Amino acid sequence: MRRVIIILISLVNIFNLMAQTKIVQTAGHDALGEFAPEFAHLNDDILFGEVWSRNDLLSLRDRSLVTITSLISQGITDSSLTFHLQEAKKNGITRTEAAEIITHIAFYAGWPKAWAAFRLAKDVWNDDIKGEDAKAAFQRQMIFPIGEPNTAYAKYFIGNSYLAQVSDSQIPFANVTFEPGCRNNWHIHKAEKGGGQMLVGVAGRGWYQEEGKPAIEILPGTVIHIPANVKHWHGAAKDSWFAHLAFAVPGEESENVWLEPVTDEQYLSIE
Repeated sequence: MRRVIIILISLVNIFNLMAQTKIVQTAGHDALGEFAPEFAHLNDDILFGEVWSRNDLLSLRDRSLVTITSLISQGITDSSLTFHLQEAKKNGITRTEAAEIITHIAFYAGWPKAWAAFRLAKDVWNDDIKGEDAKAAFQRQMIFPIGEPNTAYAKYFIGNSYLAQVSDSQIPFANVTFEPGCRNNWHIHKAEKGGGQMLVGVAGRGWYQEEGKPAIEILPGTVIHIPANVKHWHGAAKDSWFAHLAFAVPGEESENVWLEPVTDEQYLSIE
């Protein structure tokens, strides 16, 4: 039992580390490094390097929401607001959410300020209206949040994925969301004893495949039991957003080994 508790604590720490991102900013040094080096240091190294990087306390998404609200409320609608709207988009705030946020601000900060902010926000979110609207619509299909962009493990995915920690006690588990066509690389949950993973379909349509076996369709409510030491991959169908809960099964000497990507030929052959 003690060993299981230790493993569960380790899993919580892993999820926390996945959520943390170190922000690197050089704008201050680039623009004012020679004229005002101390201001550049405070801007780049303290504000962004330390305060913005404390995303174990507030997520990047939350910090973006607070920042754009503060700027719009002060009537600051110059390049700094454009920058923070762009960062808000990177941090997971959708076009639909941005419109609702600015609409809400209008009632408290003033109608003209909201109009000015909308002009900038339209440009920031204009390029991917369909994609962001689809993501927002998909969120409304499920009770679990989409969460933050899965940047820590992006190199092991084709396409964009998102991670939301649902529980961090007893049995930690997360909701993983894939945009259409997104899938993770072939990988193995290695363990000397026990181990493996369990997936539960939440929304949309996806696929799970073990090496040498036909792919299995995952729909809401589908349960997939993944044995330890079995090479496999999972992800969304090419025409559907997809989300599943991911439970790590406790095991001895366990580790996750990432392998080669699932090629387009392999992926498209299952549709």
